[in-house]
Amino acid sequence: MNRKIAHISLLVDDYDEAIDFYIRKLHFTLVEDIVLGEDKRWVLIAAQGYDSFSLLLAKAQGEDQKSQVENQCGGRVFLFLYTDNFERDYNNLLDHNITIIRDPVKEPYGTVAVFADLYGNKWDLIEPVQK
Repeated sequence: MNRKIAHISLLVDDYDEAIDFYIRKLHFTLVEDIVLGEDKRWVLIAAQGYDSFSLLLAKAQGEDQKSQVENQCGGRVFLFLYTDNFERDYNNLLDHNITIIRDPVKEPYGTVAVFADLYGNKWDLIEPVQK
């Protein structure tokens, strides 16, 4: 049996606002953007150069979902963005005024910094140690 996790839902306030942030500021790729109804779209984005996993941007509906947009993992780091060039991607965060939660540090597994997306969800930017 061959299985994989293909997508994870990321609650957003607005499709176009989220697409703009991830595409323009983080340089993700827009994989699909399909209108499914009046207020629903199938929007997949992925980190450039990586095609086996994507984020499904899901517009929050109702107060329960809307209350989770900024806190999708209870205040912990929610998503992990691996890079082959930490300095390039960290400087890109700074150039786009993206909030840095924790400055870069060297850990046994690699160089890591924590940043917040447009809604305040925490991400690790990691350049893994080369083995």
